[in-house]
Amino acid sequence: MAVAVDLARRALGRCWPNPAVGCVIVKDGTVVARGWTQPGGRPHAETVALAVAGMAARGATMYVSLEPCCHHGKTGPCTDEIIDAGIARVVAALEDPDPRVSGGGFQKLRDAGIEVVSGLLAERAGDAAQGYLLRQTEGRPEITLKLASTLDGRIATQTGESQWITGASARSRAHALRASHDAILVGIGTAQRDDPSLTCRLPGLIDQSPVRIVLDSRLRLASDSTLVGTAGTVPTWLVTRTGHSAQERLGLERLGVEIVEVPPDAAGRPQLALAFQALGDRGLTRVLVEGGGTVAAALFASNLVDRIVWARAPAVIGGDGVSAVAGFGVTALAEMRRFARSGVAESGGDLLETYRRLP
Repeated sequence: MAVAVDLARRALGRCWPNPAVGCVIVKDGTVVARGWTQPGGRPHAETVALAVAGMAARGATMYVSLEPCCHHGKTGPCTDEIIDAGIARVVAALEDPDPRVSGGGFQKLRDAGIEVVSGLLAERAGDAAQGYLLRQTEGRPEITLKLASTLDGRIATQTGESQWITGASARSRAHALRASHDAILVGIGTAQRDDPSLTCRLPGLIDQSPVRIVLDSRLRLASDSTLVGTAGTVPTWLVTRTGHSAQERLGLERLGVEIVEVPPDAAGRPQLALAFQALGDRGLTRVLVEGGGTVAAALFASNLVDRIVWARAPAVIGGDGVSAVAGFGVTALAEMRRFARSGVAESGGDLLETYRRLP
């Protein structure tokens, strides 16, 4: 099952809105096939593994990170393929919360005489599948906030100089992180100041660049920006408030930018909770946020940060530098956002820390 979960991670960022699933088929103590969800969400992991196993699947045990589907979509049910292949036992980590499945896949297999065991390494599988699970249960994608700062939490000097605080190794890790997410999001301030491309530029991963998203309440993204100029080749979405006229939207839409409108908050900015619900409605399961301190603060204020990936350079700028997280109204320690550290690694002299939100 540990191998199945690791295989599932290979599909992250490439199969939305479908879940990333891993599958291992074992017979007589020998692994006869492996599979994971393919780009675009199909074939499913079980289909891939069964095709590799062939006749060896008869009487074998299938380990799968998520309950096999039992409904007709763009492909037939995986449960039917499992039954037809003669699998004798299915061991799954998680039940699929999709109401079209939700235990029905397990029951269909049991009705066909297949032994079903569930719950093995459920926590590990749930961590890998969190984005899909959140979209099914809360209607929004998993949100990972990536920060790169000095030891004292500064992302730029008081004059705005920021390139580069962390080293090349840490920046390469950031690009790899982009490839495992469905989308990358920044605020309009970052888009205007840096004119980023927000693509994955590592060798072998260039074709895995995620959807680029800009939070822009007033449609200020310039038509000659890199993001707009490449919208025809890499999907580019702009999340803004409702109320813009068709004429205001037209210039960006003609250049290939998709406009996503959500109701504004009291300050006239898109309501973040509704914005991420809208992104979930479009199928996104994992969003990486690389915005500046203002966007980070807004996410913390709305309690929407599920994970943090924080690269810290062994350097200090001081209090007159730009903070990684702007103020968001905390007046008492009880109001702090708390996280559990899930990993620490050194990357070219920088420290790379990862955190998960506490319940």
